[in-house]
Formats: sequence, C-alpha cells, structure tokens
Amino acid sequence: MARVICVHGIGQQFGGEREQHGRWWPAMADGLSRAGHEDRLKPADIACVFYGDLFRPPGRVLSGSEPPWDAADVEPEFEAELLRLLWAEAARTDPAVVPPDAPTLARTPRSVQRALDALSRSRFFSGLALRALVADLRQVRRYLCDPGVRPAVAARVAARITPDTRLLVGHSLGSVVAYESLAAHPEWPVRALLTLGSPLGIRNLVFDRLSLPAGGAPGDWPGSVEQWTNIADEGDVVALAKDLRPLFGERIHSHLVHNGAHAHDMTRYLDTAAAGAAVADGCGLR
Repeated sequence: MARVICVHGIGQQFGGEREQHGRWWPAMADGLSRAGHEDRLKPADIACVFYGDLFRPPGRVLSGSEPPWDAADVEPEFEAELLRLLWAEAARTDPAVVPPDAPTLARTPRSVQRALDALSRSRFFSGLALRALVADLRQVRRYLCDPGVRPAVAARVAARITPDTRLLVGHSLGSVVAYESLAAHPEWPVRALLTLGSPLGIRNLVFDRLSLPAGGAPGDWPGSVEQWTNIADEGDVVALAKDLRPLFGERIHSHLVHNGAHAHDMTRYLDTAAAGAAVADGCGLR
C-alpha cells in the first residue's frame, strides 16, 4: 500500500516497474536524508507507474534496438515546433549551442537537421543518439495528440493509487501525467504533488493541450491536493518554464536546483534537499 507513487518521463520504453523502483527509491531516500528525514520511509512505501512499453517500437522486442529515425522522420508540426523550442532554450543556457537564426524553425527536413545538429553539441543532449532524440519527440506528441495513449497511461496511474497514497511524483512528461490524473480524480486521497523537470509550462504544445475534466481549464489547481512543489534546474531544457506559478497560481512551492551536466536527470532532482522536504511534507513526516 504505497504512500508515494512515482511517474517516469520519456525515453523509458525499455524496463519496467521494478527497474524504475531501483532508480527512484535510492535517490528519494538520499533526498530525505539531505532534508533531515533519514529512514522515515521504506522501499515498500513507494511504487512506480510504468508506461514506457506503450512507446516500445513494435516488432523490435527481441533486438531491443530503436528504429533508424533521422531528421526526415520528425513530424512537421508538433515535433518540429517542440524541437525549435528546445533548440532556443539550449542556446540560451549553453554557450556551445548556436541559436536559431530565425524566429521560427522552417518545417523542412534540412532545417530540422540543423536543429538536431545544434542540440547534439549541447551539454544537455550530450551522448544522446539522434534517433533517440527523435523518438523522445515522438513520445511527447503521441501522449498529447494520440487519443489512445492518454487513457492507457491514466489507467496505469489509477491502478496504483490506494487509500494510503499521499504523494504523486512526476518527472518530465510524468509531471503532465500526474497533473492530469489528479485533476481527473479529486476524490483520491493524494494530498501533495511533486513535479521535477516539468514541461507543463510550455505554452501551445503542452499547457494548452492539457486534458481536464468537463468545465476545467489549463491552469486549474490539480484536484484536491493541498501542496504542489515544482523543482527545476536552470539548465533543464525540457523544463522550459522554470517557474510554473504564472500559469498555475502562487500556491506552488517553486525551487531552482543545480544538477550539473545532467540537468534533467531524475535522480539528481530527487536527491536534493528540496525534493526530500517535499516528500516529507507530502507524506506527513514532519
């Protein structure tokens, strides 16, 4: 009967719930220690929602390899626009990245290739293969635009909620999943939300596409939670809007942290004192 439910982000199509737990739990425990709450939670107190397999390429489960995607495979509307925003943000935070030379990225394979080349030189995307970056863009688009994906992911979150659940933690795209799930279920016992490296503040592509119950609107408070903490790294390109308060309200506890070269890494977010304090508060450990 987990007190904390964790929701992963993109790029997790290979693995599962137990593998995720093996990464989330130690980092969360370290964060609790940093915040002065060592040994207040046990491994059984957290559970991980896994939905990455919904994005696993069909017919490749034996090889475990990604499709050979390149610039020509980037969808010309949603994915190209998201790529442009990531490029501009990477250029703002990383002097090694040449900024876009126009206010909009022309939706052609050649200009998309320029964006991919620029991002490949950034600290943020260092070591990430081009095909993996294209796959990540595709996962975001599929979750937000494919009518069959959202309900499947939401069902997996709902299946993990128990009467003991008090905190929902979402990293990257998982923060969007967590927000939408809480908005759809105000009856849940969850009292706190922790979002890490969240893209919730990306206007048009994410914020304005949020799925909410009838009568709801983007920017509404998520369900009946009492506390929402959002943590971002200044160099996290995915967390385009570091401060979510202008869009979701002043009630959010907003923190900036420094994660080093791996600005978007989930474990580096979770092992901070800020995350540990939010977990402790959400679980009523204080």
